[in-house]
Amino acid sequence: MPPRDLARVLDALPDGAVVIDASGSVELLSAEASRILGLSRDAARGRAVERLAGADHAVARLARAALGGGGTSLESSCPVAQRFGPALVVEVGAAPLFDDTGALCGAVVTLRDRTLQQELSHAVSEREQLEAFGRIAAGIAHEVKNPLGGIRGAGELLALRAADGKTREAAELIVREADRISALVDDLMVFARGDALRLSPMNVHVVLDDVLDLLAHDPVGARCRVERRYDPSLPEIHADADRLVQAFLNLARNALQAMEERGGTLVIATRMTLGHRLAGNDGEPSPTLLIEFRDDGPGIDPDLLDRLGTPFLTTRPGGTGLGIALARHWIARHGGTLRLESEPGNGTIARVGLPLRRTSPRAAS
Repeated sequence: MPPRDLARVLDALPDGAVVIDASGSVELLSAEASRILGLSRDAARGRAVERLAGADHAVARLARAALGGGGTSLESSCPVAQRFGPALVVEVGAAPLFDDTGALCGAVVTLRDRTLQQELSHAVSEREQLEAFGRIAAGIAHEVKNPLGGIRGAGELLALRAADGKTREAAELIVREADRISALVDDLMVFARGDALRLSPMNVHVVLDDVLDLLAHDPVGARCRVERRYDPSLPEIHADADRLVQAFLNLARNALQAMEERGGTLVIATRMTLGHRLAGNDGEPSPTLLIEFRDDGPGIDPDLLDRLGTPFLTTRPGGTGLGIALARHWIARHGGTLRLESEPGNGTIARVGLPLRRTSPRAAS
């Protein structure tokens, strides 16, 4: 049997492979590596490994560790999760190559796309969180609603019988606070009720424009400007417009509140994403519509970022901490995802992914 063509062998592998020579220049790029790196074979060939993704990137760092060790180093033999742009999370590893005499002649970098696995893990985690919120909400409603009604009624009665202004003011305060707590419980009950979605064909840009019309009368955005970057070629989706308005309104208002003190620009962008997607019921890939809300605010501390969306966790004085949780709930009910990305000092991006074709008929029940 004649020897196999190495390039075709590497192309047949599910993982990407980058073969580099002893000087650290690219000799060969597999098809999967080309997709992950966003480079053609011809463009990559002859480049220094540092020019593929940056000198500080795991691709260059692990490749140099494999070349410099003269053997499989601990660093290069342990795969490292690394982000490639905003869409891909890739596991990177490297190992040295030796010729027939045992001399080091290069290295091979392996790239394993873990994006879909991470998305599934996020989806499971979000579903478990929403179910937990529902159980909490049901318990709070049971324990709070009835006695709260009695407190409110007593406050109204006290206000009617008050003999002086201070007593009346105190009674009215009791009524207002009881109403505020009741409204918070009602917001929490969204997680427990599982309200049905009213699905119909809709243009997401019309929904976004409705959201911006509502915010135009909100003083929170007085020092900010809004920039629309819509893709006019996007098709309609089947969704509940009212619920998406609620979700997008919370995300846009959060962005404006982050810039309230010093001003800035809220960019709302739409496009189709061509990354990994969950399969539909027919086994075919389901394309995803991406909506991004980008602000110029101060950003969010990494330790806090992963916990945002937990009810009553807020970074804003006077906030309820329910905005992101409610947005995530309604987006998840549409079979979509909400991801937050932020760096202190560099603003925040809220990315919403909505399927063009529903992945489960139960999502609309």
